[in-house]
Amino acid sequence: YVAAVYEHESILSPAPAALVGRRSALELMGRNLDIYEQQVLAAARQGAQIIVFPEDGIHGFNFTRSSIYPYLDFVPHSQSGKWNPCREPYLFNDTEVVQRLSCMALKNKIFLVANLGTKQPCERADPRCPSDGRYQFNTNVAFAADGALLATYRKHNLYFESAFDTPPEPDYAFFDTPFAGKFGMFTCFDILFFEPAVNLIRQYNLKQIVYPTAWMNQLPLLSAVEFQQAFATAFSVNILAANIHHPTLGMTGSGIYTPVKSFIYHNMESYGGKLIVAEIPVISTDYRTNLEKTPGRVSEKGKDQSPPSFYAEMMYDNFTFVPVWGEKGELQVCANTLCCYLNYQRAVLTDELYALGVFDGLHTVHGTYYVQACALVKCGGLSFSTCGQEVTDATALIDFQLWGNMSTPYIFPLLLTSGITLDFADHMGWKNNHYFLSKNRTSSGLLTAALYGRWYEKD
Repeated sequence: YVAAVYEHESILSPAPAALVGRRSALELMGRNLDIYEQQVLAAARQGAQIIVFPEDGIHGFNFTRSSIYPYLDFVPHSQSGKWNPCREPYLFNDTEVVQRLSCMALKNKIFLVANLGTKQPCERADPRCPSDGRYQFNTNVAFAADGALLATYRKHNLYFESAFDTPPEPDYAFFDTPFAGKFGMFTCFDILFFEPAVNLIRQYNLKQIVYPTAWMNQLPLLSAVEFQQAFATAFSVNILAANIHHPTLGMTGSGIYTPVKSFIYHNMESYGGKLIVAEIPVISTDYRTNLEKTPGRVSEKGKDQSPPSFYAEMMYDNFTFVPVWGEKGELQVCANTLCCYLNYQRAVLTDELYALGVFDGLHTVHGTYYVQACALVKCGGLSFSTCGQEVTDATALIDFQLWGNMSTPYIFPLLLTSGITLDFADHMGWKNNHYFLSKNRTSSGLLTAALYGRWYEKD
């Protein structure tokens, strides 16, 4: 099928904390919706059957609970009763944004997914009802090609969003299409948690995901395109990921991903939005069976010839590292119950320091979640203290096999190359209770090769 995602440089309110009326809120959102309209038309002309827009793309961000209120639409949150906002605009008040999105889908005969702020009145009797008498949700909406509202999803894992409420229960949102079956839906930070993202995919055996996001890149392990790709690979799903484009805020990185191929956009240099259109296969069978025939040997090395280990901070976590010296070798580094192993060989010795790092613990900055990670990274300079820094360019071509005795089945294989480009492993999967990732000759210099494990039960 042909899919489209649009990385949108949103027109932002110059003073998001200021209180404005509904009319001026609609005026600002209308300017973003005008751009959406052009992009839907452009995507439809290229044959796209579905288009996805980013999180916060219509209203922007940095609002307070009260300042966002005029920007919120009312959207009934129930799967019952088919409502077509374009054809039945009179059913509910405050649905101008939803109506416009619905009409774009209808006019261009395309499935459309967008993110907006929504409001829902609540009863004082409801113990969770906020003191202002309403819920405010960060919401995705999906429309069919005839403009009908198919599904809504309210973001569960909020990322410092004081303007919004967490829904009382996780939403498991998906919708059906004639061209690729069911699509599941979640938003941004949700991708790092079991609920609802992983549970949704497992429970409903979903193979296609739409994913609006407003993601601030964090190297070496959580760049948007890097993690979106790893998620598609780990769960054998297609992901249509639309990010916001604000390079000054570190926000870029969208793509259309299959478990074995990606069409990505990552641009920290220039401004303006970007439409990605790609034809991808509908996934029916599981790719993962091909990945489990991994040639691998686990060699328990004597510690004596290992280089010195050292500590450095990476992604706000205290990693234990060993330097990757020389043109080839075998290394091991351990922390808590996790041991990481590396066999490596490089064709040419370059003047670049690499290190193999391990972390097995609770990550506590910008969210709390348990990580088990084995990571081969390029350091920022030649001293140990630079390992874990954000690096975007590398020249070293390294053949490697990386493995670890991970305690969780949820492993995201990361493979990032120079210029924030992606590569694919030759082999990956489980063997003898170890997870393996191997690659001969990356397409360009290696930035990061990592096993990023999420141990959800220990969050």
